[in-house]
Amino acid sequence: MGLLHTVVVSTLPLIPRPIMRRLSARYIAGETLEEALTVLRANQAAGFAGVLDILGEDVADEQAARAAQGQYKAAATAQGQAGVDSYVSIKPTHFGLRLSKRLAHELYDDLLTHCASLGQFARIEMEDASTTDDTLALFKSLRAKHDNVGIVLQSRLKRTLHDIEELSEVPCDVRMVKGIYLEPARIAHTEANQIRDAFVACSVALFQRGHRICFATHDGDLAGRLLREALDKGVDRGRYEFEVLLGVREELWKRWLDAGNKVRVYVPYGPEWRSYSQRRLRKNPEVLSHLMRNLLRR
Repeated sequence: MGLLHTVVVSTLPLIPRPIMRRLSARYIAGETLEEALTVLRANQAAGFAGVLDILGEDVADEQAARAAQGQYKAAATAQGQAGVDSYVSIKPTHFGLRLSKRLAHELYDDLLTHCASLGQFARIEMEDASTTDDTLALFKSLRAKHDNVGIVLQSRLKRTLHDIEELSEVPCDVRMVKGIYLEPARIAHTEANQIRDAFVACSVALFQRGHRICFATHDGDLAGRLLREALDKGVDRGRYEFEVLLGVREELWKRWLDAGNKVRVYVPYGPEWRSYSQRRLRKNPEVLSHLMRNLLRR
């Protein structure tokens, strides 16, 4: 896969924009906020809540970080006016974490205050391992002031059980993911079963400490294990939900919803859709395999 991955990724910039956009249309809501709201409304009509993400990361300067924050405030306001059950989810490097920890804290702090005024929640996302310490420190600082903020933890990282022990004793809202970023074996699990087992172990630890969990997965077998753990431990359904990616394994969404679980659809949008897609393909060959299967089906 290594050579094929390199060859295909190197040709992505050559694919005409209209073709690339059609290929991504199932997974990305569009370029504008209104397009994203249309998707959120349609999903809500079908019984699914939402998460709104503006595509972008690793901004080049403070001006770009502040512009991103302005877009998120507008998105939070708009989803409130639209009456949809949705929250905004932001990558720390989109708010300039690599440029300045102070800047990122300021922008999140202001956004969380804005969201609280609307009765909304917001989530700090987790990126690659080089940002984990700073992201967790950012979350802990903000959580001490705001109760409408959540975090993301990755079962791929070996450190995550320890990170759970270090979370606030006050219950938090945690999105549990496998993790898209391929990290070296010295800090991360590299086998699929290891990552699944760690996902379950981390979820159990979160339940035991009273936290609420968003199971972000499209792995049906893993979901079954998680639901059994919740049932065995008498965890109320209000303490967990499923989060799924737009356009991915929609048959699972309905199955979980029909079983009485809350299901929330992650809706990404924005003009950065192409560069975002190319970055994801460079970082993780598994994403490329999904794209290639999609191409073959079409």
